Amino acid sequence: MRRYFALGTVGFCLAACGGTEAASQEKAVPATISLVAAGDIADCGSNGTQFPQAALTADLVKPTDRVVLTLGDNTYPFGAPGEFADCFNRTWGQFRDRIHPSPGNHDYMTTDADGYFDYFGEAAGPGRRGYYSFDVGSWHVISLNSNVDADVASPQYAWLLGDLAASVGALCTLVYWHHPVFTSGPHGNDPHMSAIYDLLHTTGADVLLVGHDHVYERFAPQDARGQPDPVRGIRSFTVGTGGARLYSFRTPQPNSEVRDASTYGVLRLTLGETGYQWAFIPVGGGVARDEGQAQCHR
Repeated sequence: MRRYFALGTVGFCLAACGGTEAASQEKAVPATISLVAAGDIADCGSNGTQFPQAALTADLVKPTDRVVLTLGDNTYPFGAPGEFADCFNRTWGQFRDRIHPSPGNHDYMTTDADGYFDYFGEAAGPGRRGYYSFDVGSWHVISLNSNVDADVASPQYAWLLGDLAASVGALCTLVYWHHPVFTSGPHGNDPHMSAIYDLLHTTGADVLLVGHDHVYERFAPQDARGQPDPVRGIRSFTVGTGGARLYSFRTPQPNSEVRDASTYGVLRLTLGETGYQWAFIPVGGGVARDEGQAQCHR
């Protein structure tokens, strides 16, 4: 059973806190790990150059970013093999050895998302099912598929139950998929992943990353019903700003803390032993549009 402590925005410790020097050396992992994420990336348009912003967001990824996450809709308009070769590979494809992808609805506009699974291969997880997990430092990271069944009777839910049970010792958990449960963007709230959101909240997940709406939005920690929970709630980020045409916001949802529909960019997370920092980095340079830090649920 995972233990929980209060989530805070102060007193954050990125380096190993406590423990012996021998224990620290035994882990043999960096005290901090840099991760970048964005969804809705490479839009081929009609001639492969209609929306070149994917190249601009790719320029934001640094050699020191150890992990790169894609939050679905990796290519447009159809997730076809040619789109991955002609648009994605020329931009974000340079990080292919660091990418841990998740699929979006446009990836599935090619039958069975064959373009997506063929391009990413083993990195997209086993069995072409679109969900898998991995560990990085003290973090357990879970990629899920919001395009397939996700209710409590689904194979994906059953797999997640087992995965969470096996990772009970992880101090921090990050989850990502494509369709947001909560959004102030034009697609509106999508309940498809609500049962899984509730399971993740119950078991103490810390961070959720999604795309689909082509905006940046950060929510305060909340539960699956959208109720504030500053102690054990999941802090979610929508980062649909990887390159496809930006959207405009509709009526702000409860608990929405930061919204930006004016720029393309990536979310950079600095994962520490017991917490994390975030920064939304815009194209063209300048200061981060949103940044902060928090402790994990321990």
